[in-house]
Amino acid sequence: MLKVGLTGGMACGKSVVAHALAELGCHVVEADAVAHCVIEPAGEAYAAVVAAFGPDILDQNQCIVRARLAARVFGDPAALERLNAIVHPAVRLRALREFAELEARDPHGILVYVAAILLEAGVHRDLDKIIVVSCTREQQIERALQRSGASEAEVLARLERQMPLEKKKAFGDYIIDASSTLDETLRQTEEVYRELRRLQS
Repeated sequence: MLKVGLTGGMACGKSVVAHALAELGCHVVEADAVAHCVIEPAGEAYAAVVAAFGPDILDQNQCIVRARLAARVFGDPAALERLNAIVHPAVRLRALREFAELEARDPHGILVYVAAILLEAGVHRDLDKIIVVSCTREQQIERALQRSGASEAEVLARLERQMPLEKKKAFGDYIIDASSTLDETLRQTEEVYRELRRLQS
């Protein structure tokens, strides 16, 4: 199975590209979904996160309220680093298990792992190829503000914490420029898919 990482900056268009690749027949695994699993009550990182950040991040069902946890680490680099040190290894191990299960079912398939912090977390070392989705910084800010209802200050703060897009692009085997039309983004995505399929033939 060909294992491909899909990353990019905030609001660059990763979800659009991931959806298109799924439609083309790739197996798409979302790091966000894996991260949700590991902090559920039965998840691998649950106990350590609660121990580190306290019971007030829990709701009445003893589930971690992600908004409360995010508020706790927002603007506190040390707290964010502590959270990442707990969650990232658990996410990586669970993702690798999912990869192995998919590979057993479809050894000649293409797996796409979607993660905003793929490079920062070092997960790219587990993968064969990397796709980076990019657009202009102005578009990132505009799209993020449309999507999340966040303030410009919050969006800018999140952008500052991410690896610069130009640096991410240096890791990419394929760059999809999502700064133009949706049709153009999809055309580039199909082109990359054909390249990946050729590698598997």
